[in-house]
Amino acid sequence: MTSRRSAAVVTAGTVLALSGLSAAPASAHGSMTDPVSRVSACYAEGPESPRSAACKAAVAASGAQAFYDWNAVNIANAAGQHRRLIPDGELCSAGNDKYRGLDLARADWPASGLDSGAHTFRYKGTAPHKGSFELYVTKDGYDPSKPLKWSDLEAEPFLTVTDPEMQNGDYVFRGTVPEKSGRHLIYSIWQRSDSPEAFYTCSDVVFGQEGGSPAPSATAPTDQQIQDGTDQSSVEHGGHGDDDPATGAGDTGAGHAGAGHTGAGETGAEGAGTGGTGAEGTAAPASSSPAPATPATPNAPVPAGTSGSGVELAETGGDAATPYLAIGGAAVLAVGAAVLFGAARRRRA
Repeated sequence: MTSRRSAAVVTAGTVLALSGLSAAPASAHGSMTDPVSRVSACYAEGPESPRSAACKAAVAASGAQAFYDWNAVNIANAAGQHRRLIPDGELCSAGNDKYRGLDLARADWPASGLDSGAHTFRYKGTAPHKGSFELYVTKDGYDPSKPLKWSDLEAEPFLTVTDPEMQNGDYVFRGTVPEKSGRHLIYSIWQRSDSPEAFYTCSDVVFGQEGGSPAPSATAPTDQQIQDGTDQSSVEHGGHGDDDPATGAGDTGAGHAGAGHTGAGETGAEGAGTGGTGAEGTAAPASSSPAPATPATPNAPVPAGTSGSGVELAETGGDAATPYLAIGGAAVLAVGAAVLFGAARRRRA
């Protein structure tokens, strides 16, 4: 290969490589582990041979792969429009057909014991990012044998927290659980602030002595189980390049059950507040006529939480300067290649 061709190849390859780096934002992933989410509990039991009847039924409905991909129950382009995008009866799967087994209406899902009052919540973040968590609890009279509807949840989140601290790979935040008794469900929404992507979990819980002990008891996957399942997981942490145009469900394999779920005729405004601060969340103020939530602004200036190891949130993503750094670097290398190209021409002359 001549010097001229070498310079051209170096220039083109460098520009393309750096452009690709700036155009591929990383995606966050995770799931609630205290109280344990349905998908986490079934993954911990083993996707190939779960112990509980509910997890066996869920695997039969969804297949084992959905549970190896336990940390990807998401909508890539949610942008706060959760109630408009997720139909009644499909809250636990977030409307993703891949996870349809999580929506099975039954009263024997593995559950966590939970008391009203102060509680420390944990959410495993396998790709940490900035964002807000909203936690809802089901209303009194909740019937787990019926499909879960938005109207089954209390109108406002009992806990809202932004950029909680990370400890050993978990988001950790404290809140006050409302007075409840018997079997209920905690519904979480994790809306990223550096992306429109959001994640959803259903955690089955039993309050107090009146509800009896959880049977079967839900167990969160250990770090070793998470590590052991990495090879079987199909979850990508490199962005959503192949987004479903109807729902934004991308390369995590999460496909929406139907395009009609995003039709313009649907309303169902999202009334959840997003104003929690610090590690101690507070419920959003009630509204008699909730409006759709304002989509998150990418790279909004919010305080960054940190993990116990000093890793800042959003470490797997870029910031506003990233594209400019990539472009600048490509430009510098392109100029250098051009100089090399010119020198080669002068030598040939």
